[in-house]
Amino acid sequence: MACDVGREKLDAYLDGELAPAEAAALSAHVRACNACASDALERVRMKRAVSAAARRHEPSPQFRQKIANIAGSKPGPASSSRKWFWMLATPALLVVILSLGVNFYVNRETGRRQRIYGELADLHVATLASATPVDVVSTDRHTVKPWFQGKIPFAFNLPELQGTDFTLVGGRVTYLAQSPGAQLIYQLRKHEISVFIFQDRSTDAASFASGSMNAFSFNMSSWTQDGLRYFVVGDVNRTDIEALSKLLRDAR
Repeated sequence: MACDVGREKLDAYLDGELAPAEAAALSAHVRACNACASDALERVRMKRAVSAAARRHEPSPQFRQKIANIAGSKPGPASSSRKWFWMLATPALLVVILSLGVNFYVNRETGRRQRIYGELADLHVATLASATPVDVVSTDRHTVKPWFQGKIPFAFNLPELQGTDFTLVGGRVTYLAQSPGAQLIYQLRKHEISVFIFQDRSTDAASFASGSMNAFSFNMSSWTQDGLRYFVVGDVNRTDIEALSKLLRDAR
């Protein structure tokens, strides 16, 4: 059970409902309090289990294609009255239909992206709350990068951090919608930042707009490079997120 400090605020923290300053303070507390860390980890696991269960009821690509084929099939001979109905249909009706279609698509895409952002935030919190946040512990990029070989189906470059305020803590294999990827932990002024790397062709990782955003009490940045999708997540300010993102983009 969480201590009195975190018990009332953990759910709001995990759902991104706290103000940035309050979220940062609770994040620091979770890292130092074993009871709150354990409780946060258990709540994140529960959220991910519920999310996974909900996705089981999503229509399969085959079912969607079948419906699309039916909707796009040619109609049989129409009666004269039906032809007149469509001929007399006003442009306003078409505008309404188009508007509904656009709204449906935008809402679906927004919901999908929010789900991905939420899952990344959960992975970040769960990692920090874990007793073993990384599987390979090293500040040396030449140790961390080779560790992933054979564990994920792609390779990536890590930046040289000498002369910067960032420190590499280590990394672990993680999954987003069952797609394997890398999670790297960097430290900046006692704050931990997660860097997630997945193949961009993954259904859930693809088509995200590049740039910075704030979601679930965390600042985030995302971009694609060399067929990979990067996400940087942390409770530091946006300038720090962008600084680390630039280092990763320039890594060779």
